[in-house]
Amino acid sequence: MISFKMPSLGADMEDGTLAEWRKQPGDKLTRGEIIADVETQKGLIEIEFFGEGILEKHLVSEGQKVPVGTVIALINQEDESEESPVVEIPPSSWEAPIPSSEKLSVSESKVSTPVRASVERIKISPLAKKMAEVNQVDVSVIQGTGPEGAIVKEDIERFLSSREKPEVTPPSSKIEIPEQSRPSVPHHESIRMAVAAAMSRSHREIPQYYLEKRVDMSKALDWLKEANKERPIQKRLLPVALLIKAVAKALDEVPDLNAVWENGLQRMNEIHIGFVVSLRSGGIMVPAILNADVKTVDEIMETLNDLIPRTRAFKLRSSELSQSTFTITNMGDGGADKVFGIVYPPQVGIVGFGEIREEAVVEQGMIGIRPVMDVTLAADHRATDGLIGGKFLAALNKHLQNPESL
Repeated sequence: MISFKMPSLGADMEDGTLAEWRKQPGDKLTRGEIIADVETQKGLIEIEFFGEGILEKHLVSEGQKVPVGTVIALINQEDESEESPVVEIPPSSWEAPIPSSEKLSVSESKVSTPVRASVERIKISPLAKKMAEVNQVDVSVIQGTGPEGAIVKEDIERFLSSREKPEVTPPSSKIEIPEQSRPSVPHHESIRMAVAAAMSRSHREIPQYYLEKRVDMSKALDWLKEANKERPIQKRLLPVALLIKAVAKALDEVPDLNAVWENGLQRMNEIHIGFVVSLRSGGIMVPAILNADVKTVDEIMETLNDLIPRTRAFKLRSSELSQSTFTITNMGDGGADKVFGIVYPPQVGIVGFGEIREEAVVEQGMIGIRPVMDVTLAADHRATDGLIGGKFLAALNKHLQNPESL
């Protein structure tokens, strides 16, 4: 029996609210399937299950807030027959089950047309209820398709798509967002608080050292120019895709930085690059580009084109928020010349790329104008030292000087 726990989606996460179960007891689960939606400070996150089995039992109700590490479900592997002893968590205060006598009185009453007496008696998932409130939907006119006729998210979405005109609502001092498709989109204040918690922990617990290297980007940009000649605009590569691939290759050569510090240094077998994305409402999120070392530059570019919009729409999966092994922050055009990152625990390193700019460069006694970029490394001094960090920056520079090898 597998005890499925509330996952940690970052150093700043202490608890989460089970917004909706995507799978019900008896459902067969395969690797990578979405088992539930969890609401956090970073938005509504899809929680994946990385195994195979049959969902045996829910231990946490929809709408219940529980700490990270709490067992929220039991999953039976097909070759198991005995349950693991797990303490079940009582339902949260939002639940108000209808007594069986009440249900009988409704079903046995002499009413020609089934009538729902009040909103409180309508079976509706917390997620669907929030969506209904945001979009001013009268749930009494919706027929639920969930367990025991409960109204679920899909029922609300179906109703909204069929509604020709928005309902007229009385004037309000609040500004509503009618096109919001997901509830509980976090305000920028909560994102800031989440980042503040992680960065405060970083400064409190991690002794960090910093290194810097200036990189000539001539060869990398020339390679990109040639690679983009025959490509349509939507398929063109940006410098950041090449930078991510170069970082992944450098980590393969210097594995001590592709690690986490949890009761000592633990090197990670896979390279998942966290990429800092700025949010339009303020704050940042750091989704992961999974298995960046085995992706081609084109595949990394495709991943970015998919990942960045979903991040800004708060539509990420748990693996994209929890599995980063190393982080990149990139200022891009119009940014600062240098950026010094802060290590995101439990990772042990972060590399920062400044703006690519033209400067005078001396080479073999000759002065020329070249596109250059300042690269910085912040690293956990408990895990590595300046010698290891210097080797990483040298490896990164080597790959950027040989872009065809990427």
